[in-house]
Amino acid sequence: MPSTLSTDDREVEGTLDFVRLTDMAPARTLRADAARNREKLLSAATRLFAERGLDVPMEHIARTAGVSIGTLYAHFPTRVALFEAIFPTRLAALQELGRKALAEPDAWQAFVGYLQDVFAMHAEDHGLNEVLARDIPDAAGVVQSCRQGAGHAAELIDRAHADGRLRADFTITDMSTLTRAMTRVIRDSINGGTDEWRRFLGIYIDGLRAENP
Repeated sequence: MPSTLSTDDREVEGTLDFVRLTDMAPARTLRADAARNREKLLSAATRLFAERGLDVPMEHIARTAGVSIGTLYAHFPTRVALFEAIFPTRLAALQELGRKALAEPDAWQAFVGYLQDVFAMHAEDHGLNEVLARDIPDAAGVVQSCRQGAGHAAELIDRAHADGRLRADFTITDMSTLTRAMTRVIRDSINGGTDEWRRFLGIYIDGLRAENP
């Protein structure tokens, strides 16, 4: 059907189209800037949580990332939102340790090696150490990752029981208690610049051996 627009109307319409396209360009730039800011915030938060723990001030995270506090809250309205963006990936590394341990044919060595590897990872990251000791029910991704890790631990415990070298009364609940205790020992060891946590863990493991394997 032939156009009913006059020449002037078509010129106006073309001008409006140009304006619409011109207006869209800054929006694309802003989106790219926002993505860069988000990555800078995640990088800064990951590093600061690892160095100082979960209670590092949000203002420090924004300052380290080189953005305003308003920009931080625009991307992550709460501290838990930052936890959700960072720690499920970190916790996935713990799950990989579980899979590695389950591939070890010696059940006792698998269990002991898992404990040593897990708590060594704790000692490298204040934030990870603390997030595993806290109850953060609003962080669904963190909670789910912890549950998956607990599944590997439970299987390792069952194997060590069946092998006869792990005391029969040690359960996954005791594993949770050990984790809470180790997070405190590791925190104090890190702050004191020592590896005292390794000695504590070794003594604890010795107490887990079955009396008559």
